[in-house]
Formats: sequence, C-alpha cells, structure tokens
Amino acid sequence: MSALDPRDTGSDAGPRTDTDTTPRTGPRADMAKTAPPAGTEGVLGRTYRALSVGIVSVVFLIAFEATAVGTAMPVAARELHGIPLYAYAFSAYFTTSLFAMVLSGQWADRRGPLGPLAAGMSSFVAGLLLCGTAGSMWVFVAGRAVQGLGGGLVIVALYVVISRAYPERLQPSILAAFAASWVIPSVVGPLAAGSVTEHLGWRWVFVGIPALVVFPLALALPAIRRRAAGPADPSAPVEPYDRRRILLALGISAGAALLQYAGQQRNWFALLPAVAGFALLVPAVRGLLPPGTIRAARGLPAVVLLRGVAAGSFIAAESFVPLMLVTQRGLSPTMAGFSLAAGGGTWALGSYVQSRPRLEPYRERLMVGGMVLVAAAIAAAPSVLIDWVPVWTVAVAWAFGCFGMGMVIASTSVLLLKLSAPEEAGANSAALQISDGLSNVLLLTAGGAAFAALGGGAVGAVHEVVEAGAAGSHLGAFAVVFLPMAGVALVGAWVAARVRAR
Repeated sequence: MSALDPRDTGSDAGPRTDTDTTPRTGPRADMAKTAPPAGTEGVLGRTYRALSVGIVSVVFLIAFEATAVGTAMPVAARELHGIPLYAYAFSAYFTTSLFAMVLSGQWADRRGPLGPLAAGMSSFVAGLLLCGTAGSMWVFVAGRAVQGLGGGLVIVALYVVISRAYPERLQPSILAAFAASWVIPSVVGPLAAGSVTEHLGWRWVFVGIPALVVFPLALALPAIRRRAAGPADPSAPVEPYDRRRILLALGISAGAALLQYAGQQRNWFALLPAVAGFALLVPAVRGLLPPGTIRAARGLPAVVLLRGVAAGSFIAAESFVPLMLVTQRGLSPTMAGFSLAAGGGTWALGSYVQSRPRLEPYRERLMVGGMVLVAAAIAAAPSVLIDWVPVWTVAVAWAFGCFGMGMVIASTSVLLLKLSAPEEAGANSAALQISDGLSNVLLLTAGGAAFAALGGGAVGAVHEVVEAGAAGSHLGAFAVVFLPMAGVALVGAWVAARVRAR
C-alpha cells in the first residue's frame, strides 16, 4: 500500500532498490550463488531457516502495526483532540521514510545492511513508544515521523539482505513470503487492534508491539551478521556517499513537511511554507524520478507515475474509512477495522491473477481495469454516510478495490524490471518507491486540509450523538476526501494505458 509495502512482489524477479546496483562480486556473493547442497536447499533449510523466519517475522510485525494503526487511529485522534491533524498522523510516516530509504540504500551498499536494519528497528520501536505515551496530537505525529525513519531504513535493508544472503533461485520464494506475511495481519490486525483499543485502550496498540520485536531480531541479526554483514566486496575501496542524492532526498522530505504544515494553517501566511515546500520538491522530484514522469511519458515514466497515483489515491482514502465508520455510523473500532480485513485476501488474489503467464499479453488492460475498480471502490465508500445504505457496503467495495490494487501494484514492479537495463534497475526501483511515498504524502496532505476546511475538526464531537442513533452531519467533510481521490484513481486508469513503450 505504500512505499514500504512488500506486497508489490508480483514477478519472479521481485522488487529492487537502489542498493541493487552493487555488482554481485566478492566472497559473500560467491557464497550465495553456491548454496549447499547442490542448489536444492530451500528458504527453510538449515542454512537459511533462522534468517528466513527472522526477517519474515520483522515484515509480519511491520504489517501488523500498519494494519492496526488505522483501527486505533480514530480513537487516539479523538482522545488527543487531534481530529484536524488526523491525516498527518499517516503522512508524517511517509514523509520521513522518503529520506530514510535513500540513506539506507547508500548505508547498506557501503557498510552492509546490518547497521541500517538495527538502527531502523530501534527507530521504529522508539516511534511506537512515543506514540503510545503521547499527551498531545503533535507528539503523536512526531512519533509517527520517527516510525517512518525506522520503516524506511528497515525495508531497504531487508531487500539488501535478500540480494546478498540468498542465491537467486531462492529470492522469489523469500519475496513471496514477504508478500504472504501481509495477508494474516490484514485480517487479524484490525480485529486484534480493535479489541485491544476497546478493552485496554488505544495506547497498548503501540506500546505492546515493541515487546514482540525481540524474538525476530534475536533470530535475524546473528544470521545477517554471518551471511550479509559488511560491504559486498570487502577488498574493494569504500565509495563515498552520494551527497547529491542524499540532499535531494532530504529536500523531498522537507518540502513535503512544509506543504503539510501549510495545509494545516488555512490562512494567507500559509503561502510562505507552501512556496518553500514546492521550491524544495520540484528539483528533488526532477532529480530522483525518470524524465517525463510528471507528464506520463510512455513506458517507464508512466509506470513510475502510475505507482504513485494508485498508491496515493488508495491510501489517502483508506486512511479515512475507519474514522468515517466510527464517528458517523457509530461502529466500534473493531468492526470499523474489520470492514477493511477482506482486502488483504483480495489484494493477494489480484497479485496472483496478474502473474499468470497466459494473461501477460493483457497486462495493460488488467492495469486499466484495476484502476477503474479502485476508483469505483473509493467513490462508493462515502455512500455509507447515507443512513439507509448498509455499512457492509464499504467492506464489499474495499474488497474489489484491493483486488484492483493487487493487479496494479504488482504489475508496476513487473513492468519496471522489464523496462530497466540491468545497470539501471536499482535507481529505477528507488524512483518507484519514492513516487509511491511522495504521492501518499501529497494526497494525504491535500485530503487532510480539505477535510479540516469543511468542518472535519468537529467530527469527533458528534461521535456520542452518532452512537445514540442520530445521523452524522459531516458528509461534505468526508466526501471532499473520497470523491477527489476517486478522480485521481480515474486519472490512473489513463496513465495505465500508457505503460507500454511504443
């Protein structure tokens, strides 16, 4: 669903990061290519078992936290009197992860993935604890930003671990395990988080997860130290960090943060940080994304743009679904989260469907159809604001939307690798992730600002009235989020028709 979402593994090649440009040379690369015995051992064989279980468990916990947050967020925002800042609790995560992904790639290339992985998990845990103990919404948003730093460091480092520790024949299997590790959290996460929120309080959704991190790290870190620590080629000189790329990544994060701040102010003074944000974003986007991305040039630029349009519109809309159901239809956090649970299974189904070889000639049509499903799901969601529309309408619509997302997100990874020269696959994959994360930030910011401008800040105040049986009165505040995002998704259907170079 995001730049940090491993569910985009729709091909045997799997996703790549800008760390993949390191040549496969040196003792560790040779060791990975000569896996015992005779190339027959699987990812759960004795050589790889501890590493596989450890890193998949890390992804599982990140997935569980990501799906649980949406369930607990409406209650947390209301208790912290921060409904106007609701969208920024999501976008803050993506803002800092943009910078962290680029930093992690260069750090792992030069020093190995162990450092960024350990630092990332530490930051992720620190962010969870900060959120769970927050006394105000701004502190909560800061905690989410700290989490984003950790998430960006971790996800890139994990892909580097895979590229170094596993032979190429096993990489599709471990990447498939990454994708599968999102299915159970998508179903169980909302239910567990809802139950915890109702019986123990929303804070335990955040402070309880750090205790679960100890087991996977205890398994993974020693195995990573043995098989993937240090530079890929210890005998080669260590290249300096690409300061220009790091500065561009810092500029894209700072620019996005300024735009978020401007969107929250709603006065003439907001123009200053808005202009400064755009001034930082424009050169950063031009430097980090392929030429022609903004105008959806055919081929690779359209693929990169489609990834951002699809992820951004869907995540921006999905973030408001639990809030809408809790505050406007009086659902419990558990039931509101459960309305999104089926999406995990249909997302996986969509990814499976697009991977069938006989459907390869129709990939472009599948992507166009997928974006139409996404647009229809987003447009249908606010219909539950009408009293006579049953609340399960959202669950059905979102299941179809997630099916479309499964086809589109996986297909962007497949096409990216097909359209990239081997020496460009890493940088292009990094561009795909940046497009994903940046779009999430910008569309969440726009949606959050529109939501607050149309009275969304008072949504929490009517929650008790809704629970008593009266209808909510903030249809406009939610409609101004969902309907424009449905329009963005329809633009994505047009972009999807341009993904094949001609």
